[in-house]
Amino acid sequence: MPPFKIYVCVKHVPDSAATITVVGPNRIDPNVTFLINPYDEHALTEAARLRERHGPAEVVAVCLGPVAAENTLRSAMAMGADRSILVVTTEEHDSIFTARALKCAIVRDGEPGIILAGKEAIDTEGMQTLFRLAANLGLPAATNVVKLTLEQGSALAECEKEGGAVDVLRLRLPCVIGAGKGLNTPKYPTFPDIVRSRKKEVRKIELAALGVPAAESRMEIVELKPALENRSPKALTGSPAEIARRIAVILKEEARVM
Repeated sequence: MPPFKIYVCVKHVPDSAATITVVGPNRIDPNVTFLINPYDEHALTEAARLRERHGPAEVVAVCLGPVAAENTLRSAMAMGADRSILVVTTEEHDSIFTARALKCAIVRDGEPGIILAGKEAIDTEGMQTLFRLAANLGLPAATNVVKLTLEQGSALAECEKEGGAVDVLRLRLPCVIGAGKGLNTPKYPTFPDIVRSRKKEVRKIELAALGVPAAESRMEIVELKPALENRSPKALTGSPAEIARRIAVILKEEARVM
């Protein structure tokens, strides 16, 4: 019997802590530091946990990105993936095409038992790719999952919503799961993990070789602009009670958070 395959879709994203410079109308400086999308770290950690509890299983990280994304996949394997697949491209792609490419790579590799990904990417925050991937594969999906339990032929997912509410969904396997921050605490690699990851396989596939079918629609980033913060500090004077009342008014009438 073949091992239960757990695919984890990871994205090669710019480090949000780095200084990101916009170059041209819709590009950022490619020399900025890139890393694994932080939400995907939760997906990888959960995949390793599922392998431990429901083995024999194999964790395969999948990424659509440039050649440099091999470093991101090495990090994914240091975090627990057994091997990885890099679909090599030199272009930026929208979620419509990305989902189609990921589907082709996964189907070409094997039959998924479950597919995990971060609930969103920190660069685009589109929150669409995992749903488009599920639709292309004809699979159920759940996002912002904070607890995941596999049962016989199904997955029980607790999905956090706004206001602290939680939906509990039962999905047939295979399914697509979008990991939220509350799902786990990422298990960061030790030095031996990093050394072992260098010996693991990164299979590179040229995008053209996948024969990804063209979509009828597409999305395009027309322009990027640096985010500018215009702050006007105000000193609050008076007694502590007067300052507290003034803060309450500001939070209610100006910030509108009360």
